[in-house]
Amino acid sequence: MKLVTRAQLGWPASAAPAQSTARGVKVHYEGAPVSTKLLTDHDACIAEWKAIRKSHLANKVENYSDVAYNYAACPHGYLLEGRGLRKRTGANGNQALNQAHYAIVGLVGSSGLTEPTDAMLGAIRDGIDLLRRNGAGNEIKGHRDGYATICPGGPLYAWVRKGAPRPGGTTGGGSGSKPSYEPFPGASFFMSGSKPALGRKSRIFTAMGERLVAVGCGRYKVGPGPTLGQADVDSYEAWQRKCGFSGADAKWPPGPASWDRLKVPNV
Repeated sequence: MKLVTRAQLGWPASAAPAQSTARGVKVHYEGAPVSTKLLTDHDACIAEWKAIRKSHLANKVENYSDVAYNYAACPHGYLLEGRGLRKRTGANGNQALNQAHYAIVGLVGSSGLTEPTDAMLGAIRDGIDLLRRNGAGNEIKGHRDGYATICPGGPLYAWVRKGAPRPGGTTGGGSGSKPSYEPFPGASFFMSGSKPALGRKSRIFTAMGERLVAVGCGRYKVGPGPTLGQADVDSYEAWQRKCGFSGADAKWPPGPASWDRLKVPNV
């Protein structure tokens, strides 16, 4: 699971009402045009999610206490925290329905980006499983189930009607194949002379950053992405401390022992 927390988004703790249990999870979409830019720019996904929260907080008619959804899922497979765990939603049309199910929104809409990627479906499934471990029952429904709306749109609703199966190849999938991990590329790969190679681009940095977020060491405000930045350095140093290293041994660059323990997927 690639979770982006409220803290990483720069948000305070949610002011939404607490709710310890629900019958299950309802899946939503934005119900408005969504730019296809989200497919190639994860920064745009973060901006979209922040814009949704901003618009909800500005809605004085509905008087939202926070973004309406417990989580969002982006095309790159990130699960973006909204209200979070054990919080009543504001996404189901009225209070009774809000109390019946937690809510996850896929960042797709009525035009532009309308088809969820497999990575997005995997992230929604990650959110469903996370909510089930924290008070949600087994029901998986679309917003339109029990409320007069076309949400979550045709493609997402068709997936929900199938039982929201996890796509092959996403985290937790059942392909049965042995995972392949990126071999340690050597300390020099991460350096430019005696300094971190900030600005260098590689798919390895994206995969590394995603794993750092997954193990609770992410120090990202946005990302991670393919360009090495200071947040990558800070995140990896946090991981090395978590592995028990200290002093100079916990400083950048990565070493083979901590790298092997991180299990960066070979993508």
